[in-house]
Amino acid sequence: MATDYTQTTRRAPFIEAAQENYIDLLTQQVGRAPGSAGVPTLAELGPQVSAQNVLTQEAQQLAATQAGLGQLTFDPTTGAVTGAGTGTGVAGYQPFLDQAAAYSGPQAYQGFMSPYQQQVIDTTLAEFDTQTAQGVPQLAANAINAGAFGGGREGVAQAQYATDAAQKRALLQAQLLGQGFTQANQLAQQGFEQQRNLASLQPSLAASGVQQLGAAGTGNLAYQQAQLDAAQQRNQLAYNEPLSRLNAFGSGIASQASGSPTTTTNTTLGGAGTVGPLSQALSAGLSAYGLGSIFGGRS
Repeated sequence: MATDYTQTTRRAPFIEAAQENYIDLLTQQVGRAPGSAGVPTLAELGPQVSAQNVLTQEAQQLAATQAGLGQLTFDPTTGAVTGAGTGTGVAGYQPFLDQAAAYSGPQAYQGFMSPYQQQVIDTTLAEFDTQTAQGVPQLAANAINAGAFGGGREGVAQAQYATDAAQKRALLQAQLLGQGFTQANQLAQQGFEQQRNLASLQPSLAASGVQQLGAAGTGNLAYQQAQLDAAQQRNQLAYNEPLSRLNAFGSGIASQASGSPTTTTNTTLGGAGTVGPLSQALSAGLSAYGLGSIFGGRS
């Protein structure tokens, strides 16, 4: 009657021991949750974004001030802009335009009139009057020489001299006033051009400052981000390094197991009787030498 049995194949003991050790180590690694003792947190393992630095914030503040937006507020953690003050609404170049407008009206010349102009006019007219007075005696001398002293001809000559002198005096005064007015208008026009040029120059200067600070801030931001990226890589290496060694261990076991010997064992099922030595030897796959030793024979 045939006997029922099961067949078990096992690898070499050192392979089985290594596999058991590998499973124990793998179980330990699976239990290394991020943030547990000695293990980096998820935040440390994941990507991080560098916060805005003070140089970038200053560049943003300069740009906001130039646009008349007022004081900016920044997030204390990320450094990002979170809001802006009411500000004046006046751009950085606006004061220069306002001053230029003041130099363009019909009364603009008044602010450029010389405070010494009247003194110059008074002194010049006084000198003219002196020179005119010096000419009166010469009229009398001319009348005496002509035999008309005290007569009507002398009176006409004196009246004509006074009229001419008054006209010349008025013309001189008008010329002095005109010169002052013309000069004041020229100075007002010059002031207008200066303020307009400043209004054009101011935005470019402000933009240059913003760009320089922004470039410095961008360089610093790149350095900060590089540090965060390097820290993330270090944390990932620290977290994955035990797993990498464990994978190498498992690969080594697999390569050894493919060429290692195996042992096959047959186990009898049920109570079909006692298995004799010959049956045991055959089920274990022993060699002819093993069979001989069982029967007490010699090799």
